[in-house]
Amino acid sequence: MLIRKLESIATLSVEERQAIENLPAMVRMLRPRQDIVRDGDKPSQCCLLLSGWAYRYKLIGEGRRQILSFHIPGDMPDLQSLHIQTMDHSLATLTEAKVAFIPHDSLRDLILRFPGIGAVLWRDTLVDAAIFREWMVGIGRRSAFERISHLFCEMYLKLQAVGLAENYRCPLPFTQGDLGDALGLSNVHVNRVLQEMRGKSLITLRSQTLVIEAWNELRQVAEFDPTYLQLEKRFAR
Repeated sequence: MLIRKLESIATLSVEERQAIENLPAMVRMLRPRQDIVRDGDKPSQCCLLLSGWAYRYKLIGEGRRQILSFHIPGDMPDLQSLHIQTMDHSLATLTEAKVAFIPHDSLRDLILRFPGIGAVLWRDTLVDAAIFREWMVGIGRRSAFERISHLFCEMYLKLQAVGLAENYRCPLPFTQGDLGDALGLSNVHVNRVLQEMRGKSLITLRSQTLVIEAWNELRQVAEFDPTYLQLEKRFAR
């Protein structure tokens, strides 16, 4: 999954692919809503999502939660811990997930032996930062309808790029509460927007599956430009 993810944003040689495949890892199955790493931890390993979903989050006063990002198979959502000693946020599973834990020392050795892989991982962190910027613009300047539409477009393309979505259909295991905590909206507001989107025949959302019924219209209302995802291939049009 890591190779598939990295090759969605760059090109890897045969030797680089083999080196990634040979990384040592401890694989664990984690239950839904289980912390992988917590705010303040000093991890000695990075995690790779092999299956399932995860999310970054921050808790503030009275247990209020801000979701910072959603993550899918192939993502290494705590890659920054390779260079930043103390975590400044938490990472948890959204669904049941299979997670590979890769020692920092092994990743550092890989990067020293294959600088090209280091460059691709750096590119991945830059894409991650670009996604943060888009979310910031959404929360600060987009309407609720535009925020949700933009997130749906983003998640579909990310899933399609690693072979987990096609024909404008993809898994989407968020609750309305998760959407609200990610986009700065109340549950009531999220529900109202989803009803409006269904009423306009833009989407169908049922059994944790999103079907985008009108891709071009959804992109237009969201003002969605996928350039920030830096995908090597352009899939959905």
